Amino acid sequence: MNNLKKIGLTALGTAMVATSANAAELSVSGGTSIFFGGEDNSNGGNGWSMTDQIDFNASGEMDNGMSLSLYLQLDGSTAPFDDRKVTIGTDMGTLTFSGHGVSGPVGAWDDLNPSANEESWGTSIGGTVDGPTNAAAYDNGFIYDYTISDGLALKAAYDPSKGTDLQSSTELGVQYTGMEGLTVSVAMGENNELADQIDLTVMNLKYAMGPITVGYQSNESDRGTGTDEDFTAYGISYQVNDDVAISYGASSLDYSSALEDQESSAVSISFTAGGVAMSASHQTTDNVAGATATDNSSYEINFSFAF
Repeated sequence: MNNLKKIGLTALGTAMVATSANAAELSVSGGTSIFFGGEDNSNGGNGWSMTDQIDFNASGEMDNGMSLSLYLQLDGSTAPFDDRKVTIGTDMGTLTFSGHGVSGPVGAWDDLNPSANEESWGTSIGGTVDGPTNAAAYDNGFIYDYTISDGLALKAAYDPSKGTDLQSSTELGVQYTGMEGLTVSVAMGENNELADQIDLTVMNLKYAMGPITVGYQSNESDRGTGTDEDFTAYGISYQVNDDVAISYGASSLDYSSALEDQESSAVSISFTAGGVAMSASHQTTDNVAGATATDNSSYEINFSFAF
């Protein structure tokens, strides 16, 4: 992964020679949602909640021809800002410094299967469901994107060690879209935030034919010590019309230890009309987090508004 670090540092060094930006464009957008969720095997009290965010975007061209953009998300649950990033565009690709909310290719491509709302494992339930991968958190890290050719793109990431991290972490991925309807995404990397130093791989195949999209995902998390995990999933979605979509997905998480396989499935539906969107999911999971006979099911409904 040393070459990956060199790529990021070279791009960063190039970006540092940038001079002042010319006239910048500023925009503000936002959204809010009303959420209702619950589960069968516990009582979480009031299932109603809301989300809210205001997005600030500033962009401009610098004297040396590079572009610069700043994104800040104001979120009621996080002060003062939640997601935030600085993006520098050059002839050699795009370098993003992520304060929070941006993932490397392993995290960004952890489950790309089509879904009208949630992934097969994604609805919140008691006894937290294990996710599809164990990528590092790229807060205050670097993401690099480069278009190699038409239909072939590179994504790389470098997460400097910080706090209690054992070492820095890196990721490298390629995505192919050169055949109509087909997307192939493959990435590998490492998470060195903890002592078990996890080696990660993710792979997704997705193909769209008219209103139908199908996908298959295969991930591996190999730990230096502890339990390895193999995640597989598939999904299918159908675009009924311009406003309505439905989907079904299923996944399995296989542990190298005596833990039971975690099995999940979900059905989702979505409806959009202008700036209003409604979506819902129902999920079932057997052996939550590998615990024998710890089964649960849950549901959620979202009413989202953009402005």
